[in-house]
Amino acid sequence: MKKLAVIIGAILIVLAFSNFTSLNVGGGDGDEIVGLWEPSNGKVRIKIERIGTKYYGKIVWLRDPIDPVTKKPKTDKNNEDEKMRNVPLRGYRLLKDFTYKGKNKWEDGTIYDPESGSLYSCVISKDKDVLNIRGYVGVKALGRTDTWKRVVLKKK
Repeated sequence: MKKLAVIIGAILIVLAFSNFTSLNVGGGDGDEIVGLWEPSNGKVRIKIERIGTKYYGKIVWLRDPIDPVTKKPKTDKNNEDEKMRNVPLRGYRLLKDFTYKGKNKWEDGTIYDPESGSLYSCVISKDKDVLNIRGYVGVKALGRTDTWKRVVLKKK
């Protein structure tokens, strides 16, 4: 009976330790990216959130939400996939599948540019309240980096 209690205790310790370390891989410092961000052009605001162990970002605000031609909410009209061209931009998930790699770096994700309709591989690095978003095709060195600033909403 004592032996069984020791074995069960050891299993519980191993399980607790494995849960603790898996949380650090998916979250922990990686959650510093979670929040509201504004790209350098100021046209949109992106909400980044963690779902499971990955990070995603969607458009939650547009400076000009109405298409001047159609007088309706802007859609993903430049998407290469014709079926996606009627999807509203507000709520559109343009950052997908980022994994926290430690040292304020998120990798293995993609970023979609609704202005060009193009999808890029992407890496994100964080320095204080600034994100450096680097989109690229093939080689990181040949990509382009945009700086996003954290949006802090004022309380009324």
